[in-house]
Amino acid sequence: MRLWFIGGVKQSIVTLDMEGVLTPEIWIAVAERTGLPELRRTTRDEPDYDKLMRFRIAILDREGITLSKIQEVIGTLAPLPGAVEFLDTLRARAQVVILSDTFEQFAAPLIRQMKSPTLFCHRLIVANDRITGYELRMPDQKRAAVRAFQSLNYQVLAAGDSFNDTTMLAQADHGFLLHAPENIVKQFPQFPAFNDYAQLLAALNTKI
Repeated sequence: MRLWFIGGVKQSIVTLDMEGVLTPEIWIAVAERTGLPELRRTTRDEPDYDKLMRFRIAILDREGITLSKIQEVIGTLAPLPGAVEFLDTLRARAQVVILSDTFEQFAAPLIRQMKSPTLFCHRLIVANDRITGYELRMPDQKRAAVRAFQSLNYQVLAAGDSFNDTTMLAQADHGFLLHAPENIVKQFPQFPAFNDYAQLLAALNTKI
């Protein structure tokens, strides 16, 4: 009888934020299209996600902006230059999961352009094409997902750019910042910070 033991080098899984890391920031694109600079505020600026979403939904209600209008803007967007090639190269080395605080109703067109990697995200509450609220898949879902992968004996490598990514990066075996603004780089010096995919890929390759 052959016996199998868990040991040696762990398999790796890479978790990545989506907006700012692989795609443009959707809310910034909506702000530019609608001429509402208030909507440029993102998780890079506001660490309290619930406060940020309530702020956004109030503006959409005040201005009468529908889900269809936002989806029309999203339909004009493409992944950041080099993102698809980065994902192709990375997925040849390890499993990749996108952990994002975006919503199912927003992400689909961009995910398709990136050849449909696995996405964990949230869901909007919509009535008559108006966004009335949102449902978190679960609180602090990025860190919870990393912890769950680790419980399955994976080594987790993670990359993000915003305040809402930092618990994921801290939980991961190795956490990195990519395309992060200077205030976040300075506030979280424990995470190596990179400005392009080649740098991040090189760092990931040393850990996989």
